[in-house]
Amino acid sequence: MAAADWGPVVVSLVIFIFLSPGLLFQLPARARVVEFGNMCTSGISILVHAIIYFCVLTILIVAIGVHINAHR
Repeated sequence: MAAADWGPVVVSLVIFIFLSPGLLFQLPARARVVEFGNMCTSGISILVHAIIYFCVLTILIVAIGVHINAHR
């Protein structure tokens, strides 16, 4: 029985949490270009963070090939 490759799932979850708009930073912010830890969001910042998430995830999973091997 083949073990499941959980690497892409774990990487996706961690990147999603860290790139949530307003958690660590918000780009673009309401008053400035970047604000840190304001816990607010807007439609354009959700779009920008989704594009950044897609780019980072694509680079990590497709180009680099992130894999976590579980040996039993």
